[in-house]
Amino acid sequence: MKKLRVLEVNKAYFPHVGGIESLVKQYSEELGQFEGVEVKTLVCRDGRGGTIREEVNGADVTRAGSLGTYFSCPVSLSFIRLFRKMAKNADVVHINVPFPLADAALLLSGFGGKVVVSWHSDIVKQKKLLRLYKPLLLSLLRRADVILTATQGHVEGSDWLPQFREKCRILPYGIIPEEYLSVERRPVLTEKLTDKSAVKVFFTGRLVYYKGVDVLLKALPYTEGCELFIAGTGELEQELKDFAQKNGIAERVHFLGFLPDEELKQAYADCDIFVLPSVVKSEAFGIVQIEAMVYGKPVINTALPSGVPYVSLHKQTGFTVRPSDPKMLAKAINVLVSRPDYRERLGKAGAERVMEEFNEKNVIRRLYGILSE
Repeated sequence: MKKLRVLEVNKAYFPHVGGIESLVKQYSEELGQFEGVEVKTLVCRDGRGGTIREEVNGADVTRAGSLGTYFSCPVSLSFIRLFRKMAKNADVVHINVPFPLADAALLLSGFGGKVVVSWHSDIVKQKKLLRLYKPLLLSLLRRADVILTATQGHVEGSDWLPQFREKCRILPYGIIPEEYLSVERRPVLTEKLTDKSAVKVFFTGRLVYYKGVDVLLKALPYTEGCELFIAGTGELEQELKDFAQKNGIAERVHFLGFLPDEELKQAYADCDIFVLPSVVKSEAFGIVQIEAMVYGKPVINTALPSGVPYVSLHKQTGFTVRPSDPKMLAKAINVLVSRPDYRERLGKAGAERVMEEFNEKNVIRRLYGILSE
């Protein structure tokens, strides 16, 4: 059997925390377990420093020396040199974007093999830089043999992908259900309730503008019989706490701060409803939805032009509401608060969906099939 040599490319790698970094860690570790597959991973170092090559949980990882990070992108001349060298020994280069440095490295490398691009999201916020980056990004998409997106919503809602529709293939993000279901259950939210009979509504994520936590707080006064738990930190944390205090809902809102992994899983397991109220398509998927669904929790998400409403499905595993609409969000919460039987039915369907569609073992098998073609 001919060996399949794969070069995984991303900005950063574990222990750097991030959704894409978690995925690249999965790909690097688990693809290499298929017979006849050799995986090498090229990323940049966090912060400044020289190049390091190391084995991380069985994965062969090269961290290119970096001069620092600017506008969310590492600056590294050694990355371009290492890309050229490592690509010569690869059959397939798998690039996770957005990552302008990798686009430039591919263009300068002269690599003639197959290129697979995983498109995780459009660039939404940095409009001025995007004008400079546009020619390079279009060059990458034209060069790609396959473009992977986590949902059809990534294609339909993108400013870039519809013209490359024939190259696009769906590869969902995945989790390992057993890692969640084996965690010891503890009433980490229940014990904090002001009203012990209240239904527990849960959100976790960074407290930044696009997550829409301000909309969730504005919705709370229109709800009854529930209390809200918010896990996470970010630049809006104090502003959100002040809003809760000034609007008389502080007793119904519990700010939990950063939760360690095990405690976060216990919070998912102990909540009754999970809400992802994001307001712009910077929220491209929302893997937190899967993490709640695996525990049988109904999800309320928003109808963004991204992958978000393709993860938890409207009236099948939860509700999808208009973004930035507190009253509509409150109405969805009230329905689920008042109908525990409906919550249970939607939650059960969500757990089944995770097992079928978002199980990491199935996802990696599909990725292996695509790379092997």
